[in-house]
Amino acid sequence: MSEIMTPKEVANYLKMSVLTVYKHAKEGIIPGFRVGNSWRFDKSKIDDLLVGGHEKEGMPEFRSANMS
Repeated sequence: MSEIMTPKEVANYLKMSVLTVYKHAKEGIIPGFRVGNSWRFDKSKIDDLLVGGHEKEGMPEFRSANMS
């Protein structure tokens, strides 16, 4: 089973603010799901986003700093 991350963990992982994580999740840029009032994120989907693409057509791609 894949690791489930909180918005704070995703923010640290992607080196962005928690508010940006919430904004991108609401816009569908970062794949996530809600559990009650809380957002949660599947780490494997975040990793897929980093490796090769973007969640919604026309959205910016995420690339980690160490990728060429």
